[in-house]
Amino acid sequence: MPLTFLLKGLAVGFAIAAPVGPIGVLCIRRSLADGRLPGLVTGLGAATADAAYGCVAGFGLTAVSGLLVRQKFWLGVVGGLFLCWLGGRTLLTKPAEQAAPSSRAGLLSAYLSTLFLTLTNPMTILSFVAVFAGIGLGASSNYIDASALVLGVFAGSAIWWLFLSTGVGWLQSRIGSGWTLAVNRVSGFVILTFGIYSLFSIFAKR
Repeated sequence: MPLTFLLKGLAVGFAIAAPVGPIGVLCIRRSLADGRLPGLVTGLGAATADAAYGCVAGFGLTAVSGLLVRQKFWLGVVGGLFLCWLGGRTLLTKPAEQAAPSSRAGLLSAYLSTLFLTLTNPMTILSFVAVFAGIGLGASSNYIDASALVLGVFAGSAIWWLFLSTGVGWLQSRIGSGWTLAVNRVSGFVILTFGIYSLFSIFAKR
């Protein structure tokens, strides 16, 4: 039944999005510095990538998943370097006294950066394949069920990012610029650490 697959996709999407990683740190930082909408759009970029990889796993696109796995070294290198650049820039950014109104270009940049980061993480597709197989949601020849599954993955992931950005955005008006600067420093350091660790892991396995 499509509803069953939709609900299972919701659970999978939420569970994969919820663990705190570089995207979560980035969402928190942007929600505090720029407001709820940029934070939410940041998360939606990750949710879109989750849905894309859920589509690969759900529809059984083995050629695509095989290509991604074969290129995981270069994907990891690109993603790790981008994390290092993003972390360094965040670390050095001074918070504005007041959040600037969100522009279309700024929102698009927030969306595309996390979409790119999530797509260049080869562990994402492997996570979906493993989770789908583990709970009996392997590739289905029923395109309606598979579509409901992918829609559920996107919705579940988006719900988490909505919850996170709204909660953190609520704090935005209640903290001063000193705290925002501290958040920039901590989040920049964490993102940079994730990038360095990612590059170290990739090259250690060569």
